[in-house]
Amino acid sequence: MPGPPRVHTDPSTAHGRRPSCQWPVAWASLRKMAVLLCLLSSTSLSPSQGQARIPLETVKLWADTFGRDLYDTVTKYSGSLLLQKKYKDVEPGLKIKEVDGLELVKKFSEDMETMLRRKVEAVQSLVEAAEEADLNHEFNESLVFDYYNSVLINEKDESGAYVELGAEFVLEANAHFSNLMVNTTLSSVQLPTNVYNKDPDILNGIYMSEALNSVFVENFQRDPTLTWQYFGSSTGFFRIYPGIKWTPDENGVITFDCRNRGWYIQAATSPKDIVILVDTSGSMKGLRMTIAKHTVSTILDTLGENDFVNIIAYNDYIHYIEPCFKGILVQADRDNREHFKQLVDELMVKGVGVVDRALSEAFQILQQFQEVRRGSLCNQAIMLITDGAVEDYEPVFQKYNWPDRKVRVFTYLIGREVSFADRLKWIACNNKGYYTQISTLADAQENVMEYLHVLSRPMVINHDHDVTWTEAYMDSKAQSLTLLTTVAMPVFSKKNETRSHGILLGVVGSDVALRELMKLAPRYKLGVHGYAFLNTNNGYILSHPDLRPLYWEGKKLKPKPNYNSVDLSEVEWEDQAGTLRTAMINRETGSLSMDVKVPLDRGVRCLRERTGVQSQEAASLGVVLSRGHGEYILLGNTSVEEGLHDLLHPDLSLAGDWIYCLTDIDPDHRKLSQLEAVVRFLKGQDPALECDEELLQEVLFDAVVTAPMEAYWTALALNISDESERVVDMAFLGTRAGLLRSSLFVGSEKVSDKQFLTPADDASMFTLDHFPLWYRQAAEQPPGNMVFNLRSVEGQGNPHPGDKKESVGVQMRVEFLQRTFWSATRQVGTRDLDCFVIDGNGFILISERAQEMGRFLGEVDGALVTQLLGMGVFSQVTMYDYQAMCKPPTHHPSASRPLASVRAGLRWVLSSRLLLEWSAWGSWHADNRAEAHKHKKQDVLQPCDTAYPVFVHQTAVQEANGIIECGACQKTFVMQQIPKSNLLLLVTDPTCDCSVSTLTASSAHNASVKCDRMRSQKLRRRPDTCHAFHPEENAQDCGGTSDTSASHPLLLLPLCAWVLPPRLLQ
Repeated sequence: MPGPPRVHTDPSTAHGRRPSCQWPVAWASLRKMAVLLCLLSSTSLSPSQGQARIPLETVKLWADTFGRDLYDTVTKYSGSLLLQKKYKDVEPGLKIKEVDGLELVKKFSEDMETMLRRKVEAVQSLVEAAEEADLNHEFNESLVFDYYNSVLINEKDESGAYVELGAEFVLEANAHFSNLMVNTTLSSVQLPTNVYNKDPDILNGIYMSEALNSVFVENFQRDPTLTWQYFGSSTGFFRIYPGIKWTPDENGVITFDCRNRGWYIQAATSPKDIVILVDTSGSMKGLRMTIAKHTVSTILDTLGENDFVNIIAYNDYIHYIEPCFKGILVQADRDNREHFKQLVDELMVKGVGVVDRALSEAFQILQQFQEVRRGSLCNQAIMLITDGAVEDYEPVFQKYNWPDRKVRVFTYLIGREVSFADRLKWIACNNKGYYTQISTLADAQENVMEYLHVLSRPMVINHDHDVTWTEAYMDSKAQSLTLLTTVAMPVFSKKNETRSHGILLGVVGSDVALRELMKLAPRYKLGVHGYAFLNTNNGYILSHPDLRPLYWEGKKLKPKPNYNSVDLSEVEWEDQAGTLRTAMINRETGSLSMDVKVPLDRGVRCLRERTGVQSQEAASLGVVLSRGHGEYILLGNTSVEEGLHDLLHPDLSLAGDWIYCLTDIDPDHRKLSQLEAVVRFLKGQDPALECDEELLQEVLFDAVVTAPMEAYWTALALNISDESERVVDMAFLGTRAGLLRSSLFVGSEKVSDKQFLTPADDASMFTLDHFPLWYRQAAEQPPGNMVFNLRSVEGQGNPHPGDKKESVGVQMRVEFLQRTFWSATRQVGTRDLDCFVIDGNGFILISERAQEMGRFLGEVDGALVTQLLGMGVFSQVTMYDYQAMCKPPTHHPSASRPLASVRAGLRWVLSSRLLLEWSAWGSWHADNRAEAHKHKKQDVLQPCDTAYPVFVHQTAVQEANGIIECGACQKTFVMQQIPKSNLLLLVTDPTCDCSVSTLTASSAHNASVKCDRMRSQKLRRRPDTCHAFHPEENAQDCGGTSDTSASHPLLLLPLCAWVLPPRLLQ
């Protein structure tokens, strides 16, 4: 067996470039091969000379010949030389404008503030209308009122008559609302299954809120960019505009409860610190423990990223269900909440409950956090969940909470026994809390919600209408799973007779699609690598190009469990000192520069400049400008008449996602494509159209300069008579203004990659989030160089090094590429040498063995890659993915987000065309539930953190050679840059087997490091307001027997669902 490889290097080396990938191909036999082999044999050098049987001059000749053949083909079909000449001709009239990053981000911020202010004004008008309607409404116990029930509308019985509460409700598809069937003149009302739809409280609330219909319509007419508007009542009904039909799940159950949504909870209460005490004594066995666990889970669902929490289980002794969290509170973000739910599910009962110790521990945690100014610094509460209390524990309250009573205590009596009810109610009433009894699983929802109404009292009494903006979340109704944020405000009862009770009527809100907000930071103004991003006061991402909220579950895209709690430091992970994050959290205005490594397909990009600025209460805005590409804009000058003529060519299209003209305000404009809208604007056919004239000027200039390409490509296609000459499927070009031209050289049915340059292939298109991948890759190369990636060959010319103006390329057939290589090297059929063409990241593009195509060179010959790394031909860069999805390890009680092992080596997936996808960290093959609490037995993958290597060719090294000693034999190699490309030619001696050495990538997991990370509390900015107490609050309104709005038959539904086998609830 060969020993570990020892390396001898030739000091006379220089460096090389970047790689690509290929497929199987039939080799053609060439007569000259025998002559070449003889020549190689006669000119071989001995191994001791370091160049065994591989002449350097010959390898360089092969690389030069292959590179020249490729360059000639690419320039011929792409027309890049003609395009360069056209830009050279107009160069004297061009102007270069320097981009002022601070002015740019200030302009974006002002535009966003204006947009968000309009949303706030719409919500404020709803608050005023709802409170006025309530003030004028007298409660009627016997009210009979028909309303549009979202589930029942348009439903008919067997006789063909509309069912009760299901009258005719006109619905039409509306593009503004994701093409859903809606009614824009009326709202509809939804209720959860466990809320009786004719309860007097429900009917009176619905009747009162009818006054919102006219306000909904007026708001939408005033601001056509508004999306959903709604009112969530404290009694459980949900009025939504535009009206929509609601569909129950497969079990006929409607689980959606507006009071559980983040926008409702955040608007209804101030931030809070919560310690949950769970009785795990022997008396809690069976159904009681099941109800207690469900109650804890329901409480956790009411917490958000501004809240802090811990859970203590107690019996003969107390123990933190997560030992890592002993003595502290942790932020109630989604990750921690779901982690707690898993641990609660594993609780076991035994012993006798010692309540006083648990209460003392909870008070001490809250007191310590208050003293060191950590946590929410607002409301503090203890949730006591038990089946009884043998005393009132007055000494504990006297020691820790009286007389100020700064910590509220909420008590939940589990089960039907009422023997201990008086003591638990006494505890709640004497500590400004609330007492409820939870006898069944169905009771939990309504009774848990009571604590939110208690916490809202000070705000209600004070009539403080705080504006709340939520974290990002998914619009489950939209087919595209759009990311939204919600602006919400509480609605109060202003009746004098109930003032001291602080009655919260509900919460009104309106959704804001983050995609629409980010359109106000146009991509063309930021350059090829630039982008804008938003984050919350907690440092979580609202919008960022590297936010990847979805994963594949089978063939269906679903949200990741932690998609809305991705921290800025997890996407901008090069910000090790936290400078950028701190500036964003503190809403500082200014700029800073950082060197960052950013994945670009499989490569690494280098430098960027970042600028951050405050954007009012909603979020902080940051703008990234890359050095060079983002610092300058090229301005041309052309007439509308000339540009319009060239804009109408059939080979031209514009970026569909970009906003050249506003088409989403006027319903008549929504059917127009951006190109159609631009043409109508330029022709003066529609004065109502609003367009970005600066962007249109760029488009007109690009249309004129690139117009000759259509005639060039057409003439070229007509001159190709022999089918064997059709080696290129397509030529294309793109400009910074989002203009795209393309031309086919074969019939559309013969194109090898039919998705390229179509919406089905997002990476190849100009989108709101990014320039096309081929454009970004070309922008990183010197002018005139070819970039070979795994689906196209790109070359690009550029008269201004400060700004990459355009990129032109071709889609080439693999067979031609490989045939050209073997023709240039005359190596067909020989076994004396191994030849590889690799790209600048080490992927094999061409090899004699079809099974090696597309694999990382280190998997095929680890010793060779190790040698190249040691010589400085390649550098290894460690990248991190904090949004990965991994197979879960064997569950451990203190496991949270596991740092999963990356499989040894790198995983490569070959497709049937010229495409390679790198899935080294498995982030796009996840299979998880959007509702993370369901994942216990169903999930295949869970959120995890991974590290993975990227290998980058150092372009200064264009040639290298050396010897690798593998035990008893020596392996020689020569590397040569293929000119004007990102490809390298590697020639090795196959007679010495070094395959025992493979290059692998793995990551380690350290439990103590994981615990430190779970406990860590990053810098955050607390909400600006806090409403913890009010002197007029009626503390004696502190609960009694269980009282819900559900009918008894309906209460059975959730219970039945709970005991059904999990497979029936899929």
